[in-house]
Amino acid sequence: MSPAKVDADKKRGYIVPIGGAEDKEGTTEILKRFMEVSGGKGTRIVIIPTASKLDDTGRRYEKIFRKLGADEARSIPFESRDDASKEEWLEYIDKAHGIFVTGGNQLRLTTILGGTPVARAIRRANARGVAVGGTSAGAAILSEHMIAYGAEGATPHAGAVALVPGWGLTNRIMIDQHFRQRDRLGRLLTALAYNPFAVGVGLDEDTAAFIDPHRKLTVVGTGAITIFDASELQHSSIAEAKEGKPVCMTNVRLHVLTAGGTFDLETRRATAPAE
Repeated sequence: MSPAKVDADKKRGYIVPIGGAEDKEGTTEILKRFMEVSGGKGTRIVIIPTASKLDDTGRRYEKIFRKLGADEARSIPFESRDDASKEEWLEYIDKAHGIFVTGGNQLRLTTILGGTPVARAIRRANARGVAVGGTSAGAAILSEHMIAYGAEGATPHAGAVALVPGWGLTNRIMIDQHFRQRDRLGRLLTALAYNPFAVGVGLDEDTAAFIDPHRKLTVVGTGAITIFDASELQHSSIAEAKEGKPVCMTNVRLHVLTAGGTFDLETRRATAPAE
């Protein structure tokens, strides 16, 4: 699933994957910043709570975004593939300044919304300048290739990760969330061992990657983002390794970036936060 084409007179909107458990009651730094890149106070935010089975998830984010100054914050309860064709609900996406996807189970997002008018509307919205963000499962779905599930641990193992198509807002990165908290280093490396084209982005909780229209990633939040750049990978044993066995990878570059750090997805250059 490739990103929608950007018209010559437009700029792509921000893409904002969040590692989960973002602050919702204190400084709300990440959600405030998402509001800013969506246009600031007076914006219209659409919330997609499909990944969650909790009845109050959408309403909770409605209250948060209204408190932060949104003119309108509307949660749309897509719960079936039939829902994904409702014209009234699709119009809300078309009129949104920002689209936010909540956490939960990312396979609910793919099975209910994958390949539907909703997924296409979100890609078109981002291509015309609408910010699209997601937390936890909502972060995983944003890229072309999504990690559906996988094993914990620091070492890559054959068969340690299952990949499915995401929404395809970007094909530059592969996302994993709750990264340090759930020990997911090995499964992200395994995903990159299959094909090193993408940049691996491991998001700690309460930490977000704000990817601007020029494909520059900036870290916001209290944790860190682990970046794996396998563009100069010299060897991967994934093709020969038996199921469950460790995978050899050589010449993988790693960066750990904290708030204010940046990574250019075009040049693959990392920059430390300013003093």
